Amino acid sequence: MAALLDRLRDRLGPHLSAADDPAGRVRLQTLVLLRWIAIIGQLLAILFVHFGLNFKLPLLPALAVVGISALLNIVLFIVYPTAKRLSEKGAAGYLAFDQIQLCILLFLTGGIDNPFTVLVLVPVTVSATILTLRSTVVLGLLAFVLTTLMTIYHLPLPWGDHAEVLQPPLLQWGNLIALVLGTLFIAAYAWQVAEEARRMSDALAATQMALAREQQVSALGGLAAAAAHELGSPLGTIAVVVKEIGRELPADNPLAEDIALLQSQVERCRDILARLSRRPSATSDQEAFSDLGIANMLEMVAQPWRREGIAFAVRLIGTGTPPVLPRRPEILHGLGNLLQNAMEFARASVDIEVDWDDKTIRLRILDDGPGLNVDILSALGEPYVTSRPDSGGMGLGVFIAMNLLRRSGASVAFANRPGASGTQVAVSWPRDLTAK
Repeated sequence: MAALLDRLRDRLGPHLSAADDPAGRVRLQTLVLLRWIAIIGQLLAILFVHFGLNFKLPLLPALAVVGISALLNIVLFIVYPTAKRLSEKGAAGYLAFDQIQLCILLFLTGGIDNPFTVLVLVPVTVSATILTLRSTVVLGLLAFVLTTLMTIYHLPLPWGDHAEVLQPPLLQWGNLIALVLGTLFIAAYAWQVAEEARRMSDALAATQMALAREQQVSALGGLAAAAAHELGSPLGTIAVVVKEIGRELPADNPLAEDIALLQSQVERCRDILARLSRRPSATSDQEAFSDLGIANMLEMVAQPWRREGIAFAVRLIGTGTPPVLPRRPEILHGLGNLLQNAMEFARASVDIEVDWDDKTIRLRILDDGPGLNVDILSALGEPYVTSRPDSGGMGLGVFIAMNLLRRSGASVAFANRPGASGTQVAVSWPRDLTAK
């Protein structure tokens, strides 16, 4: 199941929108809006400091820098549609321009001594939330270079009465170090949170597609049963007519052999339709399979994953009449994923113990494999965790199984088998599940 997400993306590739493509995740309109906010803030700050506080700034150069940014925004608005999505390089270049423009403005107004140098964090943080780690690292290095240059080269910080405030060099370098460390921490934190959100979103999408596929399979079974029922009557009529024709033909008639062949094929068609009509339907034929016990159901779910040399057994250890689990797609698919993992890791056997009482149905899936690392146990169920040290898998199958089973009302817990090698998975449902 580790490659499930990739397979689903391959199949749905032609139908994916730009929003689903990591390279086209960023809308130009979003970045343009953020830049307009920055332009308005810069303009108000410059005018207030120059005219309100009477701190003499290099007004024309500062306004020219802000004007260039505004002009670029207007050009982008005119040239590109509002729904335009930027590529990875395009978005990174857009943020790099904003970073350079801000640092030029800071150079004109005191450099590292200007308290607004903290805004250098903004482009790097935005990149961490929407772009790849590579682009974020490049923008972080650019911020480091620019802030270092601003520490060494900058115009004096303007003050009242045309005075110049000069901070000690040690304090300036301290401000630089604080800014760099703050950029690293905030960008790393923002990227980690955004990456977890992206992984969870992708994994949940894969879960929904897996469930939809299982529902389609179940619906196909219902469609086959309905088709078999509808075809039964005309096929019966054909069988009667063919049989009557066969009776009337003499044995030496050259058509007798063809009629016999036709009768055999009609009988074969009736057998096929009879088998189709016995297949489960998740949409309209549930009652026909209400007598399928939990042991038979588990045997059926495990059948595709059985492999030679691995013994499989279902043991009913409860008292009274065995319970019946509804044949819901999420239950079938979830248990199938867990049994697939157990079969892959088992050395010689996989056992399922089923217990029940008046309130709960419990089953344990036991394998005799190597077991789970303690660190893995605490993180199992996350979409990109795997216990295979030599595999590129991401634990997506376990994530899908847990979410599908929880959707059916079950609780799922993983543990190593006490006193023996291997893993045990405990799944339990409320006993009134069949009534839902």
